Order: sequence, then C-alpha cells, then structure tokens
Amino acid sequence: MTKRCFDLFCSLGLILLSAPLMVLIGLIVKLTSAGPILYRGVRIGRGGKPFRMCKFRSMIIDAERRGGSSSGDDDPRITPIGRFLRRFKLDEIPQLFNVLSGEMSLVGPRPQVAHDVEKYTAEERAILDVRPGITDWATIWNSDEGAVLAGAADPDQEYIERIRPTKLRLQLAYVRQASLRTDIAILAHTLIRLLFRSWTPAAIRGCPSLQSPSRHPNPRSMRAPEVNRPSQPCDAQSA
Repeated sequence: MTKRCFDLFCSLGLILLSAPLMVLIGLIVKLTSAGPILYRGVRIGRGGKPFRMCKFRSMIIDAERRGGSSSGDDDPRITPIGRFLRRFKLDEIPQLFNVLSGEMSLVGPRPQVAHDVEKYTAEERAILDVRPGITDWATIWNSDEGAVLAGAADPDQEYIERIRPTKLRLQLAYVRQASLRTDIAILAHTLIRLLFRSWTPAAIRGCPSLQSPSRHPNPRSMRAPEVNRPSQPCDAQSA
C-alpha cells in the first residue's frame, strides 16, 4: 500500500512536471517520421497479465515485423529522433501513465514480451509476483543496451547470451529484497547513472561488465556520491 501511494504521488507529479516536454517530443516524433506518436507494445505484467506499455515511438512503422525484439544503436529501424530519445531515455517518459494506472511501478523488473516470459524457469516466475517497473538494478547495470548490441550479427542471440542471465538474476534479487527504501535507493542511483554514464553503484559492481575493452570508464568520470548502499545482488546470487 505504501509503495502504491508512493507510485501514485510521484507519477502524477512527474507527469505534470514533464507535460510540456512530452508535448514537444510528441510533436517532433509526429513531424519527423510517419506513424503514431506512441508505441504501445504488449508486455507481461504482474501475475502474468498482459498490458500495453507506452513509449514514444523510436522506430519505423511495423518494426516488429522487420526484425527481432532486441536492437542495437545501429539498427536501421530506429528513426533519427528515436536514436536521440533512446540515448537519454526520453522515450520512456510515457510509462509514467502506466505507473499511474497501476500496470507498472516506478521501480520493478522491466516488463518483458510474452515469448521471453514463456522461457522463465519456476524460480524466475517469481519476477511476476511484483509490478514491472521503469527502472531497477538490472536497468542500471544494462543502461546502454543499444551500444552493447550494436554490431551484433544476431542482436536477439547476443541479448540471450550476454545480457539475459545477469538481468534475470538482478530482477530476482530485487523481488527478494523489495522495499520502499530499496526503491528510493534505486531511483537515486538511476538519476546518478543518467548524469554519470560510466559510474556503477556499489550494489552491482560484482556483476559482469558489459563494456568492451575499448570503453573502460575514465576514473575521473566515476566521481559520484554513493547513495544508501544496499546488499550486492550479483555477489549474493553467485555465492
């Protein structure tokens, strides 16, 4: 109940604050490429219930029919404005309405497509016990998926082999230790990660790095404050 009240209060406030920005982005999306302003893809929510997740459209029409569900930054289906929106996570803003309606939470495992959920093990289905969210530990760890998948011959297979195992482990760790305190820590870490892109919070420093050897972070760019250091999900799960 406390988490839901927190989601309602914050999502409504953020919607009001970001309304002018959403109008501007909507106009630019509409004027720069053919198709609707919003992408409303079917995702699996709490209890296995499907819902339509809202995002600003960042791909061409019928993108799902022209390729897989995973995409790198070099995917030709991404529109020019979509590339910009994805880089700064601006395409995710409409999900605040999903939070307001109760389909999502500010913090929780990212909602997945049905064919991915069908692959869950009995243990992994615990992820469906909570509302999916806009951000979580896995989102912070994998904050630039487009760059990770760029250049991959098969982005979907690259995602399965390189990203999915740790992503599921982090999502399960969140479900087991979910609390309002953890949610506030994750929101704070998400904001810091947006400002310091190469910084990694202490909670997930035990997780495998997704950076290529040529993209090791500059130590000077990692000088950001620690916020409410929780237990380390990757370390706990791999012990």
